[in-house]
Amino acid sequence: MASTMAWAHKIFDGQWRTGGGGTLDVVAPATAEVIATVGAADVGDFDRAVAKAVSAQREWAAKPYTERASVMTAAAALLAADPERLSRWLVPESGSSQGKAGGEVQLVAAELAEAANLASQPYGQVLRSAKSRFSVGRYVPVGVVGVISPFNFPALLSMRSVAPALAVGNAVVLKPDPRTPISGGLALAELFAEAGLPEGLLHVLPSGADVGAALVAHPDVPCISFTGSTSAGRRIGEAAAPLLKKVHLELGGNNAFLVLPDADISAAASAGAWGSFLHQGQICMASGRHLIPEHLAEEYIGKLAEIATRITVGDPSDPSNALGPIIDENQLKRVDGIVQATLTAGADLAAGGTYEDLYYRPTVLGNVPKDSPAFTEEIFGPVAPVTTYRTVDEAIDIVNSSEFGLSVSILTANPFKAFELADRIRSGAVHINDQTVDDEAVAPFGGVKSSGSGGHFGSTVNLDTFCDLQWVTMQSDIEKYPF
Repeated sequence: MASTMAWAHKIFDGQWRTGGGGTLDVVAPATAEVIATVGAADVGDFDRAVAKAVSAQREWAAKPYTERASVMTAAAALLAADPERLSRWLVPESGSSQGKAGGEVQLVAAELAEAANLASQPYGQVLRSAKSRFSVGRYVPVGVVGVISPFNFPALLSMRSVAPALAVGNAVVLKPDPRTPISGGLALAELFAEAGLPEGLLHVLPSGADVGAALVAHPDVPCISFTGSTSAGRRIGEAAAPLLKKVHLELGGNNAFLVLPDADISAAASAGAWGSFLHQGQICMASGRHLIPEHLAEEYIGKLAEIATRITVGDPSDPSNALGPIIDENQLKRVDGIVQATLTAGADLAAGGTYEDLYYRPTVLGNVPKDSPAFTEEIFGPVAPVTTYRTVDEAIDIVNSSEFGLSVSILTANPFKAFELADRIRSGAVHINDQTVDDEAVAPFGGVKSSGSGGHFGSTVNLDTFCDLQWVTMQSDIEKYPF
């Protein structure tokens, strides 16, 4: 196994060091056991890391793109050769099932491969000019990128910012969620160090939100990439706005899963179960509102409840368990509170609604009122709220009624008709004949409305996200003016 656990009791600033904030115990939600102890950073650690990043970034940006690409390629190869270096931590640390952890590792490797390709993308565009001169718009790295990542897909949602930012010539200061500091950051630092990333370009500083605010406010960090809740994203946006930073906020969702009257109900129920229950529903793209024609609702709810009832829930170290635990007790109480309040509001409990320790049963709610918590809020738990509609026009209005706009699914026997309906939907992604959870390194990813602001992630759009666009002109002789 590649991991040396060099990060035990340490933070990373190009070297493994003791953090000024002491240590942080990593607790497995499945067992409540401390599985590791890492370093904790304080504000002084952030200041030193940023200073070191500023210095290292200049030389890194000046290197040939081939050197930056080779580091990404080497990291991808190391991960492909030993995927357990990440999955062994994803399972206990984030409560990931074996399948989810394996899939996440594959997505991380894809991000690295795509970042290697990003490094060799065209420099910019040669522009037309009314004057006799050479005019070009070129991408230049912003300098230091601050990344704040969440617990649910900790490795992927760190790497999708870290890898492209490094590939185009930036340095990165990463603050992973304190519940997942290993798979969300320290294991990635170990991977990059082994791949040959020069010292000072990646810093991984586990800490709480109060210390992380120092990263957002730091004057030498011109770009912030945050993935997390909408409420936290708003606070980050407010803090960064007076500093005129480049801020990318990838936030929450309450995603509609729209089943049209001509859809195969059995297939739709299977897709809807995956969209709502995968990783205990702790995904911003989870299917949060199942919209079903009135005359098909009973059949759909029955099939969905049947699936929910037979899903195995338990310690994710056992590969026979499809779902693991909710991340912590606070989140469990929030999920159950939403379910109970929605039942009180008039919804029907078709499956689930119970829990033991942090294991919440996959839950199906029928006849969910449109003003109830399960319909209006992002649940972040394994809950499938079902609401009916009478006409497709009404369904589209319901889809767009949410403050969120991250991902929408349309299931139908007529895909082109759904494609036409997509023109009427306000969402960062629309998936026809699939559920709402999807991500590819080659695709642009981002939300609208309360689901996100700033740049997108993926493919060549990362150039806009992690670079500034500079206009350069050049002419043979000094321009003559009448002064």
